[in-house]
Amino acid sequence: MTQSRVLSGESSPRRLRVPAEWEPIQCVWLAWPHSLETWPGLFDAIPGFYADWVRRIAESVPVRILAGGEVAASCQSAVRGIDGVEVVPIATNDAWVRDYGPTYVEDLSDHSIHAVNWKYNAWGGKYPPWDSDDAAAAQMAGVDRFSVVNSPLGVEGGAMEFDGRGRLLTTPECLVTDTRNPGWTQDAISQELHRCTGVTEIVWLDGGGLIGDDTDGHIDQLARFVDVRNVVVAVCDDPSDANHEPLQQNYRQLHLWGDATNPGVDVHRLPIPPARYIDGQRVPESYCNFLRLGPDRLLVPTFAAPTDDHAIGLLSELSGLKVEPIDCRDLVWGLGALHCASREQPKQA
Repeated sequence: MTQSRVLSGESSPRRLRVPAEWEPIQCVWLAWPHSLETWPGLFDAIPGFYADWVRRIAESVPVRILAGGEVAASCQSAVRGIDGVEVVPIATNDAWVRDYGPTYVEDLSDHSIHAVNWKYNAWGGKYPPWDSDDAAAAQMAGVDRFSVVNSPLGVEGGAMEFDGRGRLLTTPECLVTDTRNPGWTQDAISQELHRCTGVTEIVWLDGGGLIGDDTDGHIDQLARFVDVRNVVVAVCDDPSDANHEPLQQNYRQLHLWGDATNPGVDVHRLPIPPARYIDGQRVPESYCNFLRLGPDRLLVPTFAAPTDDHAIGLLSELSGLKVEPIDCRDLVWGLGALHCASREQPKQA
């Protein structure tokens, strides 16, 4: 395992941290879906899925939805009558707001919230155009008049998993690449992550990502903090599956790290569903792509698979939360699920 420890110093003059996702949140951001190419052949099912999802989120926390231009009208129509929803006139190219939205950072000197605006190029230039998505983070920050920290680093939100105490899980395939960060070394990337977010320990998972994941291996499909002492890791129990060994390597690495880090972390296996294909393409299904909502709810993607019940049971046991399954068989044809398509905004103290 490649592990980088970054100590505070001149690169980060302020004491910063990224709040954990189980801490109080102000709202959840979504981006209204409008790109037919993201869900070819299945797009007609997606707006209705989003409307139902918005309704469920809004039971606990306010929802803000990015919808610019002509998209705003269809969004307004779909969510009309749902309390706690604000449609924000910000244009997007695609729906994956986790990746292009800002990273919200707390300044520990005064507990103010700042927004980090990373460079965004649609997962290494895969899906042009991405100009509206790249511009969205600063506009989202402007809604609450948060100060913006601009970074030249190309990084997506789904590539970073924070524990709120300075520890970060990520993968080199999504950061140390010429398509995202040409000329950057892993050490330089670590220092920039420290400068912008205050992280003091970075764990780089080297096993690899899920088959079919076009992000090159986002951490939010592979390993997630349930709380500061528990991490779930996607594994594949079928030795004949191409996912088996890469995910097993991720598990082994995190298990060793969990024993060595302070405070210690218990690492739990979270088996992925059996392989499923749409139009001949394997879809990247993982229960790690859950969304935490407030103090007592966890929305978990399910796939009508025999592994669903185990995932719900394990996450319920570890979190102590009300775990609510959401059928994501259509959503995941866009190659992401609940966490990928949302961005929580922490509540300012």
